[in-house]
Amino acid sequence: MTLTIRKGKSKAFKDAVFAGIHTGLVNSGVPETDKFQRVLELGPDDFRYHPEYPDLTSKRDDDFVLIEILLSAGRSVKIKKKILADAIAALAKDPGLNPENVMIVFKETTWENWSFAGGRQIHV
Repeated sequence: MTLTIRKGKSKAFKDAVFAGIHTGLVNSGVPETDKFQRVLELGPDDFRYHPEYPDLTSKRDDDFVLIEILLSAGRSVKIKKKILADAIAALAKDPGLNPENVMIVFKETTWENWSFAGGRQIHV
């Protein structure tokens, strides 16, 4: 997963966001050890977003987080909705993010398109 956030967020903030999203993934059947996380920190000139688009109930602020989750192709909409629900619930508690500040994007790829290590492709 990749977090894109405004520069200057604390390690505790990043850890809490990662933990919340990982909770949603694990609850949907992803192994606990399946953890590949990175953070892209951008200044306001490089991380631009509309505070109200498309139909937010409150404005986004500097805690806005864009979360990209890479999944193997074929996950059902039901599973993705479970990941979303569990992740948003965890993020609303700790670090106490306003759900309107959380945008999650699922990106899918097939197994032949990645190698975790050593040039080996699993499930291919």
